[in-house]
Amino acid sequence: MIVNGEKTAWRPDLTIQELLNQKNCRTDRVAVEKNGEIVPKKEYSTEIILEEDTIEIVTFVGGG
Repeated sequence: MIVNGEKTAWRPDLTIQELLNQKNCRTDRVAVEKNGEIVPKKEYSTEIILEEDTIEIVTFVGGG
């Protein structure tokens, strides 16, 4: 799979939530796109990532 433009190790049955946990991402501060489509937060724990998928994780940063 490709995550944020980099080839990344894949394993069967990996969910978006598990990937975010591996990367220490807080779900309240990210948006995830899978193959060009935004994944709703409510689906993070059930959305399975396939080996050929492309994932983009966008982190929101506050400030002024």
